Amino acid sequence: MALLQTEKLTKNFAALTAVDQVDLSVEAGTIHSLIGPNAAGKTTLFNLISGELEPSAGRVVFNGADITHLRPHRLPHLGLGRSFQRSSLFPNLTAFENIWVSAYSCAGLGIWSLFRRVRDLSDIRERVEQILEEVNLVHKAHDKAGALSHGQQRALEVGITLATSPTLLLLDEPTQGLSPEATQEMVGLIKRLGERYSILLIEHKMHIVFSISDRISVLHFGQLIAEGEPDEIQRNQLVQQAYLGGRK
Repeated sequence: MALLQTEKLTKNFAALTAVDQVDLSVEAGTIHSLIGPNAAGKTTLFNLISGELEPSAGRVVFNGADITHLRPHRLPHLGLGRSFQRSSLFPNLTAFENIWVSAYSCAGLGIWSLFRRVRDLSDIRERVEQILEEVNLVHKAHDKAGALSHGQQRALEVGITLATSPTLLLLDEPTQGLSPEATQEMVGLIKRLGERYSILLIEHKMHIVFSISDRISVLHFGQLIAEGEPDEIQRNQLVQQAYLGGRK
């Protein structure tokens, strides 16, 4: 059984169909990339999966459960974590504090944490320290998020998502706007994360997509026109015509 499935998922905005009966299947333990030209419907599809938008038709199944109409704040507790194109950091909090807030919110402690064992909060601190190491921000732990470089902020956003203990990571253009050096660091991070997490990724840079993906799905005008391994997608004539400009 797939970890994530969409079944005839559709989103209409008045006369525009942004996502058109998409059947997407993401297997556990894979890096699965979603590509397509601008306005192909990629981010809209992500928004449907993560509960940011209500579908016009179809459904979303995650880990065997129908999550179609669940609110976004419910999904991290089920193991679905998402990073966004736009920054969602608290700029006046440190890198450590940003991740701590995320970890705490999913720890189920609530107001009664005041009466819980100190060990509960110590576990969160240990988890935050592990994540900082995982995203290579230990040396920036006590720097305010707003003072970090763009590349470090994107890494921190991934760390915040990891703090929710996800089963599946949704990464929306994690290399957008990054310098070549920061892009290389982010690609390395995604590869490392792919050894421990399932990942669904939106990415525009084709050399990255083809180098890190186990499977690739291609959207065009809201429709899923191809899906397969990188070599299959590169050879697919329909993809070449619709997305890669006929390049062989």
